[in-house]
Amino acid sequence: MTMVTVRVIHNEQETIIELPAGANLRRSLLANGFTPYTTITRNLNCGGRGLCATCGVWIDAGIPAPTHWHDQLAARFGYPRLSCQISIDADITVRLVDDKVIWGGPRKDRRYRHPAGDGAHNRAQP
Repeated sequence: MTMVTVRVIHNEQETIIELPAGANLRRSLLANGFTPYTTITRNLNCGGRGLCATCGVWIDAGIPAPTHWHDQLAARFGYPRLSCQISIDADITVRLVDDKVIWGGPRKDRRYRHPAGDGAHNRAQP
């Protein structure tokens, strides 16, 4: 079985986990003690069906091509990608989102910003 390396960055701490290729990112994060959710959305989410957009994560390296309509928009406009819609087929670096804005219009001072700020995150590699 082919294994892939997932680097998870949360609160500037980096953890490396090894997973079988093809694993679902959301399920893998949860199984390894990480959550893509906020305190509220941990219990109020769609269970990984790509309906609620609460499991968004930044993809820093190894960015897969989007396969879900939300991920296509996220890749185009620089929003976090849905972890429930990402199949890990190669090494990847994931940064958990600390400043999520959910349900309702975001205030201008709270719009999603990737820590690198370079605009290249979450865009699929050609």
